[in-house]
Amino acid sequence: MVPALFNLLIFPGFLFLAVFGWLAEYVDRKLYARLQNRVGPPWFQPFADFVKLISKEEIIPEEADPKMFRLMPLFAITATVTAILYIPLWTTKALFSFNGDVIVVIYLLTIPTVSYFLGGWYSTSLYSKIGAVRSLTQLFAYEVPLLVSILASALLADTWSLSELAAFYNAHPMLWLFNLIGFAISIITLLGKLEKVPFDIPEAETEIVAGAFTEYGGKLFGLFRLSIDMEAIVCSALLAAVYLPFGLALCPACGFLLFVFKIFFIVAILSVLRTLFARLRIDQMMRFCWKYLAPLAFLQLLINLILKGALIR
Repeated sequence: MVPALFNLLIFPGFLFLAVFGWLAEYVDRKLYARLQNRVGPPWFQPFADFVKLISKEEIIPEEADPKMFRLMPLFAITATVTAILYIPLWTTKALFSFNGDVIVVIYLLTIPTVSYFLGGWYSTSLYSKIGAVRSLTQLFAYEVPLLVSILASALLADTWSLSELAAFYNAHPMLWLFNLIGFAISIITLLGKLEKVPFDIPEAETEIVAGAFTEYGGKLFGLFRLSIDMEAIVCSALLAAVYLPFGLALCPACGFLLFVFKIFFIVAILSVLRTLFARLRIDQMMRFCWKYLAPLAFLQLLINLILKGALIR
């Protein structure tokens, strides 16, 4: 009981994800600023923003549903923290593992987006509802390419367990080259899942203020911001386990340092991509995902099916 609570609340759970999430947000904002020829924030800015938000008064709109309004940030954080327990981080073995956990992790990482939708919808604000609908619309666009590309990698490894998948590619390092299309698709769809440029349509501040979070402030908005930072770490860890499972057989300290490097590597790619592109319209985002990313994801699936047949022979 005590070790499980420690894993859930301290490491690699809530506290670890919060601190690592703030650090990753700083790296993202600093790199984004430098690429735009700006100075960027100091290292403590993400934590200072969180402290400022939780110290403010909690205000709930008169027409909002108070219970749903308060619960949605907690749902988002809980799902994100739970997902990290099934992902192998610096070894080939996750804290909790079973055959099929890859589906469970993808499902858990869908809950934060649904929480954003419900939080915005029950805010009853026009801007919040528009942002909430956009969040859910994006979910239907990027989730299929992301799911298919990850399952294609699992298909080649002949397992639905993330731990066994990481162990397979760690033992056959050259096979990761055949998953490069899936890795590229996952990086692009991760921008949509985290609602970063060019897929920041749900919270387009020049159009709908802050989207689903328009009516949120104080500690509730701070918890939503924290859940997004945590989700960035968990999603990056998922991609690292699926597509970059190198060095997992090293000593724990070396494996942990390599894990940190992988996370910052993925965060840096996201920063560069959101620097290069401008925001798309929601219809352009939908068209891009279904016209290009989905066919490429199924192409990755076909490649892995052919390769798996060749390996069996």
